[in-house]
Amino acid sequence: MTIGRYMRRHTNVKHVRQGTPPNHPMFGRYLSTVGFLPAQTAYYHWRHWYQCGHLWLTHPSHRQHPSSSFSTVRHPSGRPSRPPNPYNWSSWRQTGLLPHAQPRQGLQLSAGLMDCFTSEQCSPERSPPKGSRSPKGSPEWLHNVAGTLVPPGKFPSGPNTSPSTPELKRHWEDLSHLCNAAPSVNGGRQKWPFDFSVMSYNILSQDLLCDNTYLYRHCHPPILDWHHRYPNIIKELEHHSADIMCLQEVQEDHYKQQIKPSLESLGYHCEYKRRTGLKPDGCAVVFKRERFSLVSCHPVEYFRHGIPLLDRDNVGLIVLLRPIGPHSSLTNICVANTHLLYNPRRGDIKLAQLAMLLAEISRLAQLPDSSVCPLLLCGDFNSVPWSPLYRFIRDSRLEYDDLPIGKVSGQEENPRGQRILTVPIWPRSLGISQQCQYEIQTADFDLRDLEQAELDGFTKPSIEHCLKLTSAYSHYLKESSHPEITTCHSRTATTVDYIFYSAALGDVMAQAECSVPPGKGMQLLGRLSLVGEDELEKVNGLPNQHNSSDHLPLLARFRLHPRVDG
Repeated sequence: MTIGRYMRRHTNVKHVRQGTPPNHPMFGRYLSTVGFLPAQTAYYHWRHWYQCGHLWLTHPSHRQHPSSSFSTVRHPSGRPSRPPNPYNWSSWRQTGLLPHAQPRQGLQLSAGLMDCFTSEQCSPERSPPKGSRSPKGSPEWLHNVAGTLVPPGKFPSGPNTSPSTPELKRHWEDLSHLCNAAPSVNGGRQKWPFDFSVMSYNILSQDLLCDNTYLYRHCHPPILDWHHRYPNIIKELEHHSADIMCLQEVQEDHYKQQIKPSLESLGYHCEYKRRTGLKPDGCAVVFKRERFSLVSCHPVEYFRHGIPLLDRDNVGLIVLLRPIGPHSSLTNICVANTHLLYNPRRGDIKLAQLAMLLAEISRLAQLPDSSVCPLLLCGDFNSVPWSPLYRFIRDSRLEYDDLPIGKVSGQEENPRGQRILTVPIWPRSLGISQQCQYEIQTADFDLRDLEQAELDGFTKPSIEHCLKLTSAYSHYLKESSHPEITTCHSRTATTVDYIFYSAALGDVMAQAECSVPPGKGMQLLGRLSLVGEDELEKVNGLPNQHNSSDHLPLLARFRLHPRVDG
């Protein structure tokens, strides 16, 4: 999920407290009103009636719910009765749980589970800006698949009993025949190249899902439950078995209690950085202990006190890894993972966040000869292919004279009434030059220094970086030339996730001017294909029964050649 920092509140609903209790996985906050059953409690009882292994399916004796004022409804025969229809208030009233035939003002059950499943209850952190257009590329079929009312007396079937949703078919694109596998010879010894795989995957934080249920109106509600999603996600990670995985929207409590233990049992070492402030999720980089050793780990926080441009809580995470075994003499590999701000209207913030990440990468990845070691830059960049931000990463330069901030990420077709990017984009007090490198700051900074900075181009409408990066994906389907899709929900279907890498000379995806010598770059051996809108329509979009995030994982395999000089 990739949503910005806005809100629309319902005037009759009171947010009692923040946080997601363990027993309420579908809601980020309790919702309460006066005189009738809170939506949070209603869903809680519905979920416990519904799920396999819970009270109404497996327990023969009468049992009390954790909420002391409610108990399960029993059939006269002693068997649990059919759970109430979650879409219908009269069905709930028949259970004896509701004191009124109709809800009072402020909360209604409709086509979604309840009011929380509408855009009127969006959280301030992730709701779209008032009056904004839907993001560019929103498919028409996603606007027409919202859940309909269940007939009286019927109960929506679960993910295991509903008509089976076909699985999304993705195939492996093998590019290895375009790479040279011959070993290099140094000092009479052969050195074989090092092959490894990399995944980038936004797994969709459960708290953020619950705060933005309007994005998932097309989904059958039970598939959104963490108890269904978590096994699917771990199964997918285990199936692809990537040597390095860059994960975004990793919720901290789930990471500590479930995700990290599961991945460690599969032989991975895990590093994690939670977003700043009160945000519940963050970025993780995990790698196989049998393939790499950790040289160093460096979290990057984009929030800066006193700089209004950098008042958001997004983060990045950078690790330096060294291949193990016979490849230990190879250079380090720098792996960077990030999740940039969503807000389509704030391209200036996105560019400033990206500049901070690139400056830290440049510092960590620098080699003695002033070049940089092989680099992987992964994550959810909340920018579409060929947008100014994308081109800045790939082309190492962006001239932004008269560029509206709403056009930076390419998420909106017609950004109107928006201001132009300032020159410079970020203030000099940030300590990062227009070349996205750390500046040396001294206490005796004076006017002459400022004049020299102007001569150096700090106030020119352009920014640069020294990293030569290429995308592992082409962003168009080979068979149809339709756009590839990496994320899909009720408002959009587009590409915002990437694996960028420093491509070696002769790499199939590299531009000649962007390639680097062997040993300092990689060759793309293959990638897991992406899909288009037609394929997603057949599986009812994302998430679905088999794919438990609103993003698809990107997976690529690379070859790192030894340095010629040994």
